[in-house]
Amino acid sequence: MEIIELTAVQLAQKIRSRELSSKEVVNYYAERIRSLDGEINAFITQSFDIALKQAEEVDKKIAKSEEVAPYAGVPIGIKDLIVTKGLRTTCASKILENFIPPYDGTVARKVKENGLPIMGKLNMDEFAMGSSNENSYFGPVKNPWDLQRVPGGSSGGSAAAVAAGEVPWALGSDTGGSIRQPASFCGIVGLKPTYGLVSRYGLVAFASSLDQIGPMTRNVEDAAALLEIIAGHDPFDATSLDVDLPKFTEEIKKDVKDLKIAVIKELSGEGIDEGILNCFNNTLKKLEDAGVIIEEISLPSTSYALSAYYLIAPAEASSNLARYDGVRYGYRIENAENMLELYMKSRSEGFGDEVKRRIMLGTYALSAGYYEAFYGKALKARRLIRQEYERAFETYDLLVSPTTPTVAFKLGEKVSDPLKMYLSDVCTVSANLAGLPSASVPCGLSEGFPVGFQIIGPALSDHLVLRLSKAVEDATQFELKPLKELKK
Repeated sequence: MEIIELTAVQLAQKIRSRELSSKEVVNYYAERIRSLDGEINAFITQSFDIALKQAEEVDKKIAKSEEVAPYAGVPIGIKDLIVTKGLRTTCASKILENFIPPYDGTVARKVKENGLPIMGKLNMDEFAMGSSNENSYFGPVKNPWDLQRVPGGSSGGSAAAVAAGEVPWALGSDTGGSIRQPASFCGIVGLKPTYGLVSRYGLVAFASSLDQIGPMTRNVEDAAALLEIIAGHDPFDATSLDVDLPKFTEEIKKDVKDLKIAVIKELSGEGIDEGILNCFNNTLKKLEDAGVIIEEISLPSTSYALSAYYLIAPAEASSNLARYDGVRYGYRIENAENMLELYMKSRSEGFGDEVKRRIMLGTYALSAGYYEAFYGKALKARRLIRQEYERAFETYDLLVSPTTPTVAFKLGEKVSDPLKMYLSDVCTVSANLAGLPSASVPCGLSEGFPVGFQIIGPALSDHLVLRLSKAVEDATQFELKPLKELKK
């Protein structure tokens, strides 16, 4: 088998057994990135020299029969809003174009400690605000299935890099669907863990009560393996959960027979394209054949989810992004006559249109006289959504729906209509509002493009979400075509 055909877990086994060296693998992927990324634009910053040094360290330890981490030597890409010491972190924004962090975020530190060579930082929507990866200061990312289409957002660079075989796996972040939606559009596996399961320390904040880092991989086993690396309690993150973690790679091997799941009625009917629903329903039949018990449930409060999200997330963003003032770090205009001019011009020139739109929306929602009418009501809707999910999980193990209402749309198709763009997240935002684990697994093709099957579980049921994800994967036998079609 060629390197491109091996999953991350298979690569790790071959590196440990010395059938391959980590250096060989890094060089292979570096060459693939050089040949493909000019068109795809998945990387903002490439760090092949750093990756090679990390690979050589792993190879030396293996040569001396020293103990290495289970997945040591397998290269990875990191979304460009996770800070990496000495490696540029831009959040795809002009305002942080030349920012070099002085420390590693917790997940970046864990990646390094586990011996995963970092190939570079991956493109995204600016400050994670977008559903198409067209809002990047460094240009849009292209979908490897069709370079005229979007890869989804905001983790579009991570999804495209994995789908094109530029890296075996990657880290993304999910605030309202930013892992799952691009995973669906690009035909890969994306997991948003339970809120607090993975540390947010060193994740540049968009909406702190919603953000969560997670794996983006070619298959479910790799997602489980990467989650084992990055999950766990972190004293540097006040929202980090201190809980015992299962062995996720073992959990996915367990049977799904008699697992009781429910289809969310409000997310699986009106507004979802017919081709998406056909793939989704065909997958449900295959799961029934595997012994899964399937029923339907109504969660009426999910109809408020999108509205609540687009008040809560911008409100938190307007607060989090206040630190970019042109004073301490980041882009700063020259020759400002006073402090007010420095603030205004640095921010107006440094931020893109979508970021400005959300800052203004959030500031308005938090302003005196409107706080209770907008932000306060959104918080009440969020509580209703969470309570509805909790009641549903008294009866069902997991809930399911399509991941997105459509397949990947064309570049430029929705840029001028923000509301139409925001509807891309209609199936995914409620899991973030409730802090629940959720995955997207490819389940087929519609119009020749990938369709995602979304699985949502109760808090800390990430192992169950992954187990059903593996059953979907086994039932559908989805083929990630760009791996072969983009071979050079």
